[in-house]
Amino acid sequence: MDFAKFFAAGAGRTVRVGLVGVGEFGATLAAQARAIPQLALVAFADREPQRVLDVLGALGIGRDSIALCDTRTKAEAALAAGRIVVSEDNSVVVDSPLDVLVEATGHPEGGAINAERALRQRRHVVLVSKEVDSVVGPYLARLARDNGVVCSPVEGDQPALLMGLVSWAQALGLEIVALGKSSEYDYVFDPTRAQVTWRTQTIDTPWFGGLWPLDARDPGRTLAARSLAIAALPQRTVPDYCEMCLVANATGFRPDTPRLHAPLARTVELPTILRLRERGGVLAAKGAIEVFNCLRRPDEASFAGGVFVVVAGADRKTFNVLKGKGIPVDAADDHMLLYNPSHLLGVEAPMSILQAGLLGRSSGPAETKPVCDVVGRATRDLAAGALLSLDQRHAIDGVEAELVPACAAAPGNPAPFYLAGWNRLARDVRAGELLTVDAIARPADSALWRMRAEQDRMFGARA
Repeated sequence: MDFAKFFAAGAGRTVRVGLVGVGEFGATLAAQARAIPQLALVAFADREPQRVLDVLGALGIGRDSIALCDTRTKAEAALAAGRIVVSEDNSVVVDSPLDVLVEATGHPEGGAINAERALRQRRHVVLVSKEVDSVVGPYLARLARDNGVVCSPVEGDQPALLMGLVSWAQALGLEIVALGKSSEYDYVFDPTRAQVTWRTQTIDTPWFGGLWPLDARDPGRTLAARSLAIAALPQRTVPDYCEMCLVANATGFRPDTPRLHAPLARTVELPTILRLRERGGVLAAKGAIEVFNCLRRPDEASFAGGVFVVVAGADRKTFNVLKGKGIPVDAADDHMLLYNPSHLLGVEAPMSILQAGLLGRSSGPAETKPVCDVVGRATRDLAAGALLSLDQRHAIDGVEAELVPACAAAPGNPAPFYLAGWNRLARDVRAGELLTVDAIARPADSALWRMRAEQDRMFGARA
């Protein structure tokens, strides 16, 4: 993008923005927005208003510049007076006179309500809450189109960044063999201590050094041994499946296997691993969506939360030239890794907000279609009445996530993960079974369930 032209297109205009949900992402956005004259973050909603006040105070915004509002009328008056609105009532901000609403609650039901309400009032929505997007993203995108606005994914998070990388590679005519992201945290191998660390967990791996080199003739053997060596550490998380669901719905690419291969791999190994099986890799088909667990030493650069594509090419001479420039290319000189090793949360989010507010454009495709659903499979017997509560990493105890072809949320079909979450089981579910829609006690008057039914009708989802 020509950024000079981008800002020139909005010369003299200020995009008025409301933010619902002020967690880590929102705090970084609030800080970055202060540096961009064309972006005015004027309203905040959070169930803990003090958290917002703390964020704004840390940015040097005085208390006299802030108005705590519990009604739309008070919020409109405060905005007219040039004050920043803070409310614990999401609807106060959603209904305020804004150009763009940033939905970042991470709450499936509440986030869907906020997004739909803003779109019906013809306000652009930048949807940070991937939980919402994974269940009803195509519905919200269609609703936005019908109301002359956009519902956009957010740059600063992996799905939108990967969508952009895929579009760029396709525009260049590159053949995409695999696409995906790294899991959120690296797996750091310290050869001097023979230990692997993930986040705050460290385990002894006395024979891991022998697994550091990848057997290029049989990478699957090395990958299986590595996975076994760190079996005490988590290697798959629900948010990764959720984010890849968004990418599938935006690009049409699909996972190679419902559980993903999730290899524990060094960055430079990806062109060797993520290729067809007949070419020595692990993939059954080209165009596979994947997540890898980045393995590195303490002195090597992180890939935590980065995005990538593996591309194939017949012109080995060109690939060999690029290898000489430091681009990761496999030994056969016919598969190459292109990547962005980081995502910057709210620091990058202004690009999506300004594209929506100034140009009326999404950071993803104008429309998405239901291609995949994130669903859950029981890893142990679950009893009727059990609450499917989500923990900090969105995991449900006794349930593992999968990516499957999208279908209607109808009895007998797999239940979308965040449609099931925080509800109770209507019947027993045995180990190994998918959680189906009829196994979930449907909540009364759920907006999220209603929207999913609307989406299924819109796109003629198979029953």
